Amino acid sequence: MADTDRDRIEDEMMEELEEDTAEQMVEEAVSDTAQESREGSGSGETQAGPKEEEKKSFFKKKDKKDKKDVQIEELTDKLKRSMAEFENFRKRTEKEKAAMFEVGAKSVIEKVLPVVDNFERGMATLKDEEAHSPFAEGMDKIYKQLLTVLESMDVKPIEALGQEFNPDFHNAVMHVEDESVGENIIVEEFQKGYLYRDSVVRHSMVKVAN
Repeated sequence: MADTDRDRIEDEMMEELEEDTAEQMVEEAVSDTAQESREGSGSGETQAGPKEEEKKSFFKKKDKKDKKDVQIEELTDKLKRSMAEFENFRKRTEKEKAAMFEVGAKSVIEKVLPVVDNFERGMATLKDEEAHSPFAEGMDKIYKQLLTVLESMDVKPIEALGQEFNPDFHNAVMHVEDESVGENIIVEEFQKGYLYRDSVVRHSMVKVAN
């Protein structure tokens, strides 16, 4: 065989070998890539699985409270309710005590006022020559002392004479026509009225003009 034919045959064999080798390398590369892709997706599933399970277990733990925590919350709620009820009871009791004190004070004042009236009537009957006698001066001192005690208890006389008639403070027992005074003006006071703080203990008994 000639050298030229031998060389040609060898070249053709080398080309075929190179082509087979290239195709084999391409196939192996494709196969490796596919395998890696499958392994990657499989490992992702295995990794995602535990994470999902961890999340689920975490939320389950959050939703389900411990029995001790539940008991603590219940006891705390009961304690708060009891404290609120006690505070309401305390305030209500204080108001009731204050109201009872007001009623009791008014009752005592009403019983003392006739004594004051009698002092005023007795002193009004004294003659001029008796006004400076030891007896009259003693009565005057006791009367003033009694008024001082009443004033210290927030008891005040109601102004009536010369004032406009007010049914909240005055009790009109007589009516008279008098052109020298205005309408609904008190011209005479028969019995003095008194206030305890801001409430009326006794209305003034008065005569009203016009």
